[in-house]
Amino acid sequence: MSFSDFLFYFELGWSHIVSLDALDHQLFILALVAIYTTKQIKQILILVTAFTLGHSVTLALSALDIIRFDSKWVEFLIPCTIFITAIANLFRNGKKLKGVQINYYLALFFGLIHGMGFANSVRMMLAKDQYIGWGLFGFNLGLEVGQIIFVALIMLISGILLYFFKIRQRDWIIFVSSAIFALALQMALQRIPF
Repeated sequence: MSFSDFLFYFELGWSHIVSLDALDHQLFILALVAIYTTKQIKQILILVTAFTLGHSVTLALSALDIIRFDSKWVEFLIPCTIFITAIANLFRNGKKLKGVQINYYLALFFGLIHGMGFANSVRMMLAKDQYIGWGLFGFNLGLEVGQIIFVALIMLISGILLYFFKIRQRDWIIFVSSAIFALALQMALQRIPF
């Protein structure tokens, strides 16, 4: 695989998180990290990487044509993962976050579902490429870099609001999680597959 091919897949993964068409992915990342502060950057990076791992597994299995999914159900399940995460934030609100939380497992599991959403198009692109592993690596690396930049932006905004404008973290979590819940629920209702 040439470096230009690697860059193509890297840019594809990058745009999967930073493009305007990636609202569901952005909402999920926002829901995942809304309960954390800049002091918990290690937990945030582990959480985002767990999501990428889940995403990567599904993409790899799909690209190798080991598994296939009905895209209507996947498109419905993706916003469901978002509003479930937002609800979990609302119920967890105010509780201290220590050690390995259920969020890590949810991020990994929900990453599997989100990976299904892009699997069909990636499968078609990678099927023509004899270096599937490098293509997947480039895509997932681009995705991870995009997510980390997106998380840094979220942390910057929340840090400004929490530390400079003195907004309480509880209020931030309620506002962000409620807005995400409403948007994701609307997306899920629009995508009901039956």
